[in-house]
Amino acid sequence: MKQQTELNRGLEERHITLMSLGAAIGVGLFLGSAKAIQLAGPGILIGYLIGGIIIFIIMRALGELAVREPVSGSFAEYARKYVSPLAGFLTGWNYWLLWIFTCMAEITAVGIYMQEWFPNSPTWMWALGALILMTSINFIAVKFYGEFEFWFALIKIIAIIAMIVLGTLTIVIGFGNGGTPVGISNLWSNGGFLPNGFGGVLLAMQMVMFAFLGIEVIGVTAGEAKNPKRTIRKAVNNVFLRILVFYIGALFVILSIYPWNEVGQNNSSPFVLLFDSLNIPAAAGIINFVVLTAALSSCNSGIFSTARMMMNLSQNQEAPKRFAKISKNGVPALATILSGVALLVGVALNYFLPEDVFAIVTSIATFGAVWTWAMILIAQMRARKVHGTAEFAVPFFPIANYLALAALAGVIVLMAFDAGTRIALIVGPLWYVILIAVYYARGMHKEKRQSLDQASGE
Repeated sequence: MKQQTELNRGLEERHITLMSLGAAIGVGLFLGSAKAIQLAGPGILIGYLIGGIIIFIIMRALGELAVREPVSGSFAEYARKYVSPLAGFLTGWNYWLLWIFTCMAEITAVGIYMQEWFPNSPTWMWALGALILMTSINFIAVKFYGEFEFWFALIKIIAIIAMIVLGTLTIVIGFGNGGTPVGISNLWSNGGFLPNGFGGVLLAMQMVMFAFLGIEVIGVTAGEAKNPKRTIRKAVNNVFLRILVFYIGALFVILSIYPWNEVGQNNSSPFVLLFDSLNIPAAAGIINFVVLTAALSSCNSGIFSTARMMMNLSQNQEAPKRFAKISKNGVPALATILSGVALLVGVALNYFLPEDVFAIVTSIATFGAVWTWAMILIAQMRARKVHGTAEFAVPFFPIANYLALAALAGVIVLMAFDAGTRIALIVGPLWYVILIAVYYARGMHKEKRQSLDQASGE
C-alpha cells in the first residue's frame, strides 16, 4: 500500500473557528486568572485589554502570512523562509516545547479541578488519565478530531456566556442574591481599582499573555483547512471581539460580584467561586465540569499542534525522518506519540512538585510563546518586503509590529521580577543554546542557506 504523505484537508470553517477559540480559552483563563487577579486586583482588566491588543496585532500578522501561504508548520515555515533557516529551526522546536509545557499546565489543572469531587486524591493520577485520553483522541481522522474539538470548545463558550448573563443579572437585579443588586462597587471597594498600583498589572502580564497562548493555532490548522484563505481571514478578524467578550467580559462580572482579594485563596477557579456564590444548586459542580473540559480541550489542541510542528521539522530534515510519517487516517502518528511521551514529564512533576508545577510550566510556556509571536511579527515584516502590500494586511504597519515586539520584550523583562517565573529565564535560553549547538553540529546551516536564498529571492 502506498504510504500517505500529506495531511487531509478535513477541517471545516466552524472547526477552525472553534479550535482557535478552544485552544486559547483554557487553564490560563479559568485557573491562571486567579493568580493574575491576586497580583493586579480589578486592574487586571487593563492587563487583558493591553494583552488583547498585542495579540490582535500578532494574529493579523499571522493571518497575512497564512492567507498568502497556507502551509502546515505555519510560523516555523515562515521564519525559515523569510528570516533564516536557523530561525525556522528554533521556532519549530520552540513551539513544540512550549505546547508540551502548556499541556503540562492543562493536565495539572485537571488534577486540581478533580479535587472538587475527589478531595485529597493524587493530582498525578488525574493528569495521567487526561494525557492518555487526549493522546488517544489525536489518533482519529482529523475531520472527527475537529468535530470532537468543536463540541468541546462549544461547551465552554456556552458556559462563559451563561456566566456573563447570570452574573449581569446578579449585578443589576440581584439574581441569586435575594433580589438585592450587587452592583459593581467591588471593582474599587477593596483597596481601589489598582490596589497594588500599575506595577501589579505589569507583574501579572506573564499570566495574562499565557492565557492567550494557543490562539495562534489558527496558523497551524492552515495546512488542513478546506478553504484556508476565507476561513483564516474570518477567524483572525474575530479575535479581538472574542477577547473582549470571553476574557474581559467574564472577568468584569467575576470581579464585580466577588471581592478580588478573596479570589484564588482555596486554589480553585474564579469561575467556580462565582457560581458557588450565586446559590444555584449544583451550579458550582457544573462549572467545574466545564473548566475541566476546557483544560482537556486546550490540551487536545496542544497535542494536535505539537504533532504537526514535529512533522514539519521532520519534513525539513530538522528532526528524525520517521516523524513525518502519516497514518492511514491522515494523522502524524509517531509525532503524536512523541508528544504524549514527552508529557509524561508533566505527570512526574505533578507527583514530585504538586504545589509548584503550575507556576513552573506556565512561565516556561509563556517564554516560548513570546519567541513564537516575535517570529510571526518579524517574518511578516520580511515577507512584506518580498511581496509588497498584502490583501489581508496588518493595520498601522509597521508601527504596530514594533509596538507589539516592544511589549513582548517587556513581558520577558518583567518575568525576572517574580521568583515564580524566573525559572523560565534559565530554562528558555538554555533550550535555545542546546538547539543552536545541535543545528551547527549537524551542519544544517550549510545545507539550508542555498534553499533559503532561492525561496526568498534575497
